[in-house]
Amino acid sequence: SKTNTICKKCAQNVKLYGTPKPCQYCNIIAAFIGNKCQRCTNSEKKYGPPHSCEQCKQQCAFDRKDDRKKVDGKLLCWLCTLSYKRVLQKTKEQCKHLSSSSRASLQEKEQYSRLSSGSHYNSQKTLSTSSIQNEIPKKKAKFDAISANGDSFSPDLALDSPGTDHFVIIAQLKEEVATLKKMLHQKDQMILEKEKKITELKADLQYQESQMRAKMNQMEKTHKEVMEQLQAKNRELLKQAAALSKGKKPEKSGAITSP
Repeated sequence: SKTNTICKKCAQNVKLYGTPKPCQYCNIIAAFIGNKCQRCTNSEKKYGPPHSCEQCKQQCAFDRKDDRKKVDGKLLCWLCTLSYKRVLQKTKEQCKHLSSSSRASLQEKEQYSRLSSGSHYNSQKTLSTSSIQNEIPKKKAKFDAISANGDSFSPDLALDSPGTDHFVIIAQLKEEVATLKKMLHQKDQMILEKEKKITELKADLQYQESQMRAKMNQMEKTHKEVMEQLQAKNRELLKQAAALSKGKKPEKSGAITSP
C-alpha cells in the first residue's frame, strides 16, 4: 500500500485526513491540515515567519536567534541541515577510515625496516623486495575497499593523507546535488500545480460553454413561442376586424332605404 514507505504517524494521518499536500514553506508533502506541515506550523508559532535558507534559497528557514544552533554560522532549513549533517558525518567516517589505513601502512613500513636492518645487504635486498611485493597487494586491496564505498580517491591520497580538500569538494558537490534535487522536486510540484490549474480552467470553460449553449437554446425556444403567440393573436385580430367590417355594411344599406 501507499503507507508502507512513510512513518506510523503519517500513516495514521493519511487514514484520518487523507493524502497530504505540499507544505507552502518547505514543500514537503506533509500538510494534512491547511497548507503547512506540523513542523513549519510549530516553528512559525515559536520563532516567527520563515527566512530564506542560505543553501536552497527557499523561504523555509526559521531563525532560532541562537548562533550555536546554526550550521557553520549559516541559517539553513530543516532539509538542508539534515543533508549537511549527513555529508559531514560521512566525511568524518571516511577521514577516520583513511587515517587508520595510513597508520597501519606506516606500522608495516616500520616493521619491514626493522626486519631488514638486521640482515646482510643481499638478504636485506631480498627481504625488501619480497616485503614490497607483499605490501603492494595489501595496499591495493585497501584502496579497492575504499573505492568500493562509492568515493573515488587516488592511491597517493589514500596512502599519504586524509585529503581534507578532497573531502570538502565532495561535500560541496553532494550539497549541490541535494539542492538540485530539491529544486527539481519543487519545479515538478509547480508543473503539477499548473497542469492541475489548466485542467480546472478547461473544465470550467467547457461547463460555461455548455451553460451558454443551453441558455441560447432556451432563449431561442422562448422567442419562437412568443412569435407564435403574437402571430396567432394577430390572425385573431384580423378575423375580428373582418367580421366588424362585414357587420357595418348591412346597417348602412338599411338606413338608406327606410322612409
